[in-house]
Amino acid sequence: MTVSQRLRVAAALVWDRCLAHPFVQGIGDGTLPVEKFRHFMLQDYLYLFDYARVFALGVVKARDPALMRTFAQNVDAILGGEMEIHRAYMARLGIAEAQVLAVEPALDNLSYTHYMLSVAERGGPMEIVAAILACSWSYAEIGRALAAVPGAADHPFYGEWIRGYAGEEYQATNRALIRLMDGLAAASREQTEYLTEIFVNCSRYELGFWDMAWEMRS
Repeated sequence: MTVSQRLRVAAALVWDRCLAHPFVQGIGDGTLPVEKFRHFMLQDYLYLFDYARVFALGVVKARDPALMRTFAQNVDAILGGEMEIHRAYMARLGIAEAQVLAVEPALDNLSYTHYMLSVAERGGPMEIVAAILACSWSYAEIGRALAAVPGAADHPFYGEWIRGYAGEEYQATNRALIRLMDGLAAASREQTEYLTEIFVNCSRYELGFWDMAWEMRS
């Protein structure tokens, strides 16, 4: 197996719980209360700023110019691409960006982003990609799974979210990150074990983020 396949297998049970989560299922069948989704979007918008900072540390840590450009392109894709989904929903919910930035990040949010930033500070490009990939890849799978639910992608409110993560642009970006993970990962058992630890921990944080959104924890 490739390193990325090993990571995916190690996190499989956690990802199954993410996909079966009532918040995720509520997006798919359109029954999720809007106030829960609003709480999620506010927290996820704040999360994406730190997610972009993790990529930015990849620019700092990379020695190869091509790798620097890859990390920089991902920063731009988050700030100018993925966050557009959030801005569109915030406009529909009547939320200005200034209001979002005044929101305090939930404890689950802080814990997750601090862990990723700590991994990025201590490690190099390989560890940074392992920390980033759990979020990117799990959303790609969730997007595809929900898009396969009849009518879900056409839902008048949640359909845009589903189409954003199931769409080819997001899927291609995620596939590129998987290839980058495999290209950076060394074959030594010790390194693979540490990458697995990072990936599984971030997957557990993803599950905790869905719990936080469902329970509207602060």
